[in-house]
Order: sequence, then C-alpha cells, then structure tokens
Amino acid sequence: MRERVGQTIQAYAKDHQSLYWFTIVLFAMGIIFGAVIVNSLPLSQRQELFGFLQYFFNNLGSQGIPEPTAHFQQAFGHYAKTVGILWVLGLSIIGLPMILLLLFLKGVVVGFTVGFLVNQLQWHGVTLAMAGVLPQNLLVVPALFIVGVSGISFSLRLIKTRLLSKRDVILPHFVGYTVLVVAMLAVLTVAALFETFVSPRLMQMVLN
Repeated sequence: MRERVGQTIQAYAKDHQSLYWFTIVLFAMGIIFGAVIVNSLPLSQRQELFGFLQYFFNNLGSQGIPEPTAHFQQAFGHYAKTVGILWVLGLSIIGLPMILLLLFLKGVVVGFTVGFLVNQLQWHGVTLAMAGVLPQNLLVVPALFIVGVSGISFSLRLIKTRLLSKRDVILPHFVGYTVLVVAMLAVLTVAALFETFVSPRLMQMVLN
C-alpha cells in the first residue's frame, strides 16, 4: 500500500513538475515585488504602519492574543475561503489566469510583510519574521501551491476536452482534484492552529 501511494505521488510530481516550477518562480517574483513596494512607500505611510505594528507588539508582548478562538476562526475562515476560490477557479477554463494571480498576490503579501519588518527593525525584524511569519507559511505556501497547480492542471484538462475535442473522462479527475483540495484544507487547519497558538508564543519570546 505504501509503495503504491509513493508511486502515485512520484507520478503526480513528475507529471506536474513544470507547473510547480512555474508557480514557484511566480511566487518568488511576488515576494520580490512585495519587498520593492516597501521601499517605495512614502515615509509617512511607513511611520503610520510602524505605529500600528508597535501597538500590536506591545499588546502581544504583555497579553498575548486576547481571543484565540476568534483568531483561529478568522485564520481558518481566510484559508478556507482562499482554497474554495482556488477550487472554483480550477473548475473553469477562464479561472486559470486568476489562480496564477492569486498565487502571485500571496507572494506579494509575504514579501511585503517580511520586507517591512526587516526595513523597520533590521535584524530584529528578521527574528520576528522567523517566529511569526515563517512557521505557518511552511504549511500554507506548499498547500496553496498544490491546490493551485491541481486547479491549473484540471483547467488545462478542460481546455483539451472542451476546446480541442480530445476524448477524456472528466469525473475521475474531478474527484481526485476535490479530494486533494480537501486534504490541503486539513493541512491549512493545522496551519491556522499553529498561527493561533504557537506563533504568538514564539513572538512573545522574541519580544520579551
């Protein structure tokens, strides 16, 4: 059973290797673009954002997250909404460029967040980013990659069957796509738990 699962994963990775490399490069471009945005912000806006950041750090250092259950629900809701949108976009031919755009924007958000912390706090910002941004994104980013690539693959399959009139049975691919999305949603649930209960503790340790 393990060998069969391993062979299936290897075959899937080999078939989608080019798509994964493309999305990784796209995500990296988003990170670079987000970091560039930080440097292009006017000084007044950077000072205003840093004021909000200081207020957040002061509260986090002294109190932690005041309502962890509400924070978890918000984080999980955000991840579930993102995965749901990617899943729906993958079911349509015109959704393919939107999937790429969403993955690029995720890179922009990560690049802007880390870039702003480093820009304002230098090495302390690197430490805070390692404690508060990196841990959950080690789960979130690969999960979104897998969902995005699966959506792109399914959308390309629709193009082949609908526009190029190539015979293919869609239902098994749809079931596999949906099961994979649900599995990644479970991974993102763990990421939301980590973001709620582990990352704040790590940031508290850094702040204190």
